[in-house]
Amino acid sequence: MSDVPVSVRDRYGKLAKTIDRHRYLYHVLDAPEITDEAYDSLMRELVALEEKYPSLRTPESPSQRVGGEPLAEFAKVRHEVAQWSFDDCFSFAELKKWDDKVRKLIAKEPSLRHEKLEYCCELKIDGLKIILTYEKGKFVRGATRGDGVIGEDVTQNLRTIKSIPLMLNEPVDVIAVGECWFSRKELDAVNKERKAAGETPFANTRNVAAGSIRQLDPKVTAARHLNSFIYDIDKISTGFPKTQGEELELVAKLGFKNNPNFEIADSLDGIQKYHDTWQKKRESLDYGLDGIVIKINSQKIQAALGYTGKAPRWGIAYKFPAEQVTTTVLDIVFQVGRTGVITPVAVLAPVVVAGSTVSRATLHNEDEIRRLDIRIGDTVVLQKAGDVIPDIVEVMTDMRSGKEKAFVWPKKIAACGGDGKIERIPGQAAWRCVDVNSFGVQKRKFYHFVSKIAFDIDGCGPRVIDALLENNLIADFADLFALKRGDVLALPRFAEKSADNLLVSIEKSRRVPLAKFLVALSIPQVGEETGIDLANHFHSIEKIRHAGTEELEKISGVGDVVGKSVHAWFADRDNARLVDRLLKYVVIEKPKESNARTGKLVGMSFVITGTLSSMSREEAKEKIRALGGDPSESVSAKTSYLVAGADPGSKLAKAEKLDVKILDEKKFLALIK
Repeated sequence: MSDVPVSVRDRYGKLAKTIDRHRYLYHVLDAPEITDEAYDSLMRELVALEEKYPSLRTPESPSQRVGGEPLAEFAKVRHEVAQWSFDDCFSFAELKKWDDKVRKLIAKEPSLRHEKLEYCCELKIDGLKIILTYEKGKFVRGATRGDGVIGEDVTQNLRTIKSIPLMLNEPVDVIAVGECWFSRKELDAVNKERKAAGETPFANTRNVAAGSIRQLDPKVTAARHLNSFIYDIDKISTGFPKTQGEELELVAKLGFKNNPNFEIADSLDGIQKYHDTWQKKRESLDYGLDGIVIKINSQKIQAALGYTGKAPRWGIAYKFPAEQVTTTVLDIVFQVGRTGVITPVAVLAPVVVAGSTVSRATLHNEDEIRRLDIRIGDTVVLQKAGDVIPDIVEVMTDMRSGKEKAFVWPKKIAACGGDGKIERIPGQAAWRCVDVNSFGVQKRKFYHFVSKIAFDIDGCGPRVIDALLENNLIADFADLFALKRGDVLALPRFAEKSADNLLVSIEKSRRVPLAKFLVALSIPQVGEETGIDLANHFHSIEKIRHAGTEELEKISGVGDVVGKSVHAWFADRDNARLVDRLLKYVVIEKPKESNARTGKLVGMSFVITGTLSSMSREEAKEKIRALGGDPSESVSAKTSYLVAGADPGSKLAKAEKLDVKILDEKKFLALIK
C-alpha cells in the first residue's frame, strides 16, 4: 500500500467506515439515514479509488459485500439457492460496456454462438427482497435476503400479505423470489398514526415495507396492507422455462402476482427506450421505482455466463439518474446580482446528478451556511429533483478528517467594487453591496437588460457588454442605442460583419413591449410576471412612473412589498433620468388587447415543459395570456393543462401523478387556434 498517497488512504478509510455504518443501518436495522442514491455515490467513489489503487481492496472492503447480517430476533435461514445482487450501471455508456463484456463471453462459448441474444427488461421495485419456498404447492417458508447466504425466517409475517398465495395453482416444489412493497397511497395514513403515537414518520415506502416485514407481531404487519411482486424462480420441480420472459409468465400461471410492465428488447436502444419511458412515468406509479433490471432472456446463456464473486454476469441494474449524490466542497465564492444582492455559492468537485454534471450549488445566504455548518472540504449530499436547481441538503459530518476549514462571512467582497463594503438587508437573511452602483453590479444589470426576457438584443452577450464597459463606450442602458459603427469596430475581435450584426440587433430591439421594458430596468422585486401585471393594468410607462404606492399595492399580483419597491425606484432622480434618456431612443409598445375576461382560456392555468417546434415558450405564454389563460412555472393540483413538448422534464411525471390533463404540441395548437 506504499504506492497510495496518505491523503488518498485517509479518504478511503473514511469512505469505507462511513459506507459500512450506513450499510448496517440500511441492511441490518432498516433505519437508513441517507438515501440509496447518496449511498450509491459514496460506493462509486470508493470503487473508483480501488480501481486506481488496487492495493486498497481487501476481502473486507464494502465493495466486496453482498448484503448485511440478519437480526438475532428472527430465526436464521440458510438459503438453498444463494441470493445474489445485481451490479449497477448509471449511463448508456456503462450499459454498453456491460453488453460488450457479455458478447465477448458468448463468443468464447461455441454452444452459444447461434443462441438468440435478447434482453428481458423489468422494473426495479424499491422494496424488500423476499424468498418464498413452496412444497407440493404449499407455502412453507418465507425469508429475507440477509447477506445472500443466510436470511431471516419471516414466514408468519409474509402469510399476512394477500398477494402471496398460500397454495399455488399447481402442486409443485418451487423457490420463488420477489419484492415486498408498500403503497404510496398508504404511506400518509401510516405516518399520521406514527406522529400521533409520538413515533418518527417513515421516510419512504421502502422503509415501511422493511419495517413491517420485521415486526415480531404479525398483526402489525397485517395492518400495513403490504403487497408483493414475484420476478424469479430459483428452483422448480417441473421443467424450467427456456427464457426469462417465459419464467415471468410461469410466475403468473402459478398464482403469484408479477409486475406486468416487463418487455423483451432486441437491442440496447430498446433497453434505453424502456428505461427513459419508465423514468418519466415513475412518479405516477403506486410503488417506489429506482431503475430497471436487464437480464439476458435466454436461460441457456444465463447458465453459461454464471456469476462473479458477488453478482450474475447475465444481468445488470440500470439505475435512474440520481437525484441525490455526494461530493466535496472545494471552495465558497460569491455572486453579485443585478440588484446588488450577494449569493454565496459552493464550488464542488464535479458530479453527475439527475442526468447533468454539476460543479456549483447555491448556498442561498449566511443563515443557510450556519444551519448546515458547511465547511470547505466537507463531503455533502447534493440534491437535484428534475428541473430544480442543485441544492446541498446535508453535510456528512462523519466524513470529516479535521482538515476542513470553517467559513467566515466576509465584511467586504471585491465583486461589489469600490471599497467592497457589504451590508445585511434589514429584516432579511440576505446581504447586498453598499454601493449598488458599483462596476460589478452594473455589469449584471447590463447582462439582464439585453437578455431574452428584457430587450432581447441578439449577439450582445456578457463578453460584448464587458468589452463595451471596459472601453468606456457605455455608462447606462441608453448608451447602447447611441453606439456608432466606429465605436464597435474599435473593440477587440470585432470585424465589420460582426459590428454590423450587433448594430442591426440593437436597431431591432428599439421597439419593446411595456412589460419587457419594465423587466429590463432591474427594479427590485419586478420579474417577468409582475412586469406583465403592471403593463396590463396601466398600459403606459408614464402612468406607472407617477402611480402612488396605494394604487400599486392594490393590483392583483403586485402587493405591498412590490408596490413600495416600484414606487421607490421611479421616485429616485437618477432612475427617472435614465428612463427619460431611454425614451429618446426606444418605442414602448402598449400591451395588446387581451381577452383576459372573455377569452376561451379564462380560468385555465398552463405549465409548459420540453421544447415546442412551432414556437418558443415565451411565444406560447403570450398566446395563452392573450386568450385569458394563466401561464405558470410549477405544476400543482390546480394546473388545468401541462403542455408537453419534446424532451419534457420532471414536470410531466408530476402532472401524471396529479392527474393533470396533458396536451402534446398538436393538441395545444388546436386549443389556441
